[in-house]
Amino acid sequence: MVDKALGSGGRKSDKDLKIRVKSAKGRKVSSTIWLERQLNDPYVARARAEGLRSRAAFKIREMDEKHKLFRRGMRVVDLGAAPGGWSQIAATATGSTEKNPLVVGIDYLEMDPIPGVTLLQKDFTDDDAPAMLIEAMGGKKADLVMSDMAWPTTGHRPTDHLRIVHLIEVAADFALDVLAPNGSFVAKVFQGGTEHQLLAMLKRHFRSTHHAKPRSSRADSAEAYLIAKGFKGQRESADEDEEQ
Repeated sequence: MVDKALGSGGRKSDKDLKIRVKSAKGRKVSSTIWLERQLNDPYVARARAEGLRSRAAFKIREMDEKHKLFRRGMRVVDLGAAPGGWSQIAATATGSTEKNPLVVGIDYLEMDPIPGVTLLQKDFTDDDAPAMLIEAMGGKKADLVMSDMAWPTTGHRPTDHLRIVHLIEVAADFALDVLAPNGSFVAKVFQGGTEHQLLAMLKRHFRSTHHAKPRSSRADSAEAYLIAKGFKGQRESADEDEEQ
């Protein structure tokens, strides 16, 4: 049940306008807190008003405004795409259409169709997932690989950190295989940063790296984003030099 508190004399102050959710039988406290946060999140309301799949759409939109990630006609791969907010923004920004789809999204969760987006219901960490994505792109190179993937947290911070770093490594490895020269890579990270080895690898293969914390990312969230721009297109030679 949703309840709105009244201020003194019945006048609603800004603080009083906050929607409070009463605990319900059988509902966990964490679920009640999540529901209350959702109901009071202005980005959730904006996403509904604009017909966007999720509040996360505003994160990639903010990063694009600052770092110029999208351009018309470019090809984009969206890893961990569900529920589809990032793919929606990418499709609009690139001019992707059903006749000429430029955006491919993948997630193990089922998603409703998105105009101009080829969606694959598949776990990206499966061995055959990269080949499926490449086939969906018609064998063509991508200009941007973006990943909002994250494992469900365990509550054990060292374990959670290792799991997210693993996802970033898998996503980055895929990006190095499919990006066209001067392409970009965007991935979710968490406080504690990426491992030094991973960041050093990205710096070898991209002309610049940046960390971003969009305004639409909740202030109490540990998430941030790593942006690598200007893919040098020299993966094999760079890796061979390191091994020697």
